[in-house]
Amino acid sequence: MNKNVSTFMGCDSEYGEARIVLFGAPFDSTSSYRAGSRFASAAMRGESYALEDYSPYQDRDLSDIMVFDGGELELPPGSAQMALEAIERFAGKVLDDKKVPCMIGGEHLVTLGAVRAAAQRFRDLAVLAFDAHADLRGDYLGETLSHATVMRRVWELVGDGRIHQFGVRSGCREEFTWGKGRVETHMYGFSGLQETAERLRGVPVYLTVDLDVLDPGIFPGTGTPEAGGVSFTELLNAMLVTAGLNIVGFDLNELSPACDPSGNSTLTACKVLRELLLLHG
Repeated sequence: MNKNVSTFMGCDSEYGEARIVLFGAPFDSTSSYRAGSRFASAAMRGESYALEDYSPYQDRDLSDIMVFDGGELELPPGSAQMALEAIERFAGKVLDDKKVPCMIGGEHLVTLGAVRAAAQRFRDLAVLAFDAHADLRGDYLGETLSHATVMRRVWELVGDGRIHQFGVRSGCREEFTWGKGRVETHMYGFSGLQETAERLRGVPVYLTVDLDVLDPGIFPGTGTPEAGGVSFTELLNAMLVTAGLNIVGFDLNELSPACDPSGNSTLTACKVLRELLLLHG
């Protein structure tokens, strides 16, 4: 593979030498409120150079790790199935090459494609999700492939007790009723995350971060903002808890740059991604 012309800061390693492969999944065709997350990956590359490669939180620098930036996948607008198949193929190749896929969405549905690839290659895959929304609907307005159904579709792949959600503060009654006994859901924040991480030691884990887990007061640039939410520091500390887990793939999704003309949300997303790369690179 060849590097993208424009790369995320510090992510300029060659494919063969990289441990992490970064790529964008610009798809938002099922967004039910505010679209625009398809532009997140490109916006983050352009704005990332406003930040330092060095993280004072971790005392690590992006120059310490090997990350290849493969650019944007070419995804067909309007066809969720074809988009998911393309994501699955790309993530599958990365995994077969013994590397870790890191995907920038896009709406949260894109996670399903990467989890499909991981679930085929890792028995007993667990999914750790930071999100404001349960995303456990069987369908949304008759559509089974939607950002509002993504965790229900993931459950169909991994089964009971293997999805661990944190920060959830929104969903319909049926979602929470159905999820009892099937999905481990921690409401409003990250209480219980340390204990969950201890149970996941040695287990293959896919980590997905929906940025709407953040308080919209500090992160308005998202498609479905929910009042409440966590601070950047709380999210950072939660991500630090995942250090040492066997993270086989991860993603960051639901930044919609145009929803925050100040650009602050894009820069926050860049900072979250920097910390994730340093944690798992």
